[in-house]
Amino acid sequence: MAAGMRPRKRIGLIAHDARKPDLLDWAAVHRDRLAVHDLWATGTTGGLIADRLGLPVTRLKSGPLGGDQQMGALIADGGLDVLIFFADPMSAMPHDVDVKALVRLSTVYNIAMACNRSTADFLIASPLFDAAYTPVDTDYARYLERVVPMLPDRSPG
Repeated sequence: MAAGMRPRKRIGLIAHDARKPDLLDWAAVHRDRLAVHDLWATGTTGGLIADRLGLPVTRLKSGPLGGDQQMGALIADGGLDVLIFFADPMSAMPHDVDVKALVRLSTVYNIAMACNRSTADFLIASPLFDAAYTPVDTDYARYLERVVPMLPDRSPG
């Protein structure tokens, strides 16, 4: 049921603390391309992009304080087309399950996702980045129509 992506993309930006400088540098290199799209970012990342690059960014909460879930809700509700998420693979994250959930949701809802700078470069350089695009839907009908075995009734009485 993909409605399709318009030429003006809705882009989520997230970076763990150790990767914020890399994401900020990447965004600076691609500032003019990003400026014509709608940007959302988690807390500090959004503040850095807005303050240092002068780009309008809708700021969500800090990732560990619910921003990752807010970004996930945007994905699930069809509110994002692209997620650029520079995660730190060398640090243990107390909210690692949130990171995994974002990767899962991006896959389920078939949005473009980059987890590192090389992939982000390829993504933003694609001719599809500034074009209308209709992704192929994944059919989850079998999942939604599955029969869930009944659990025994354990109510008192």
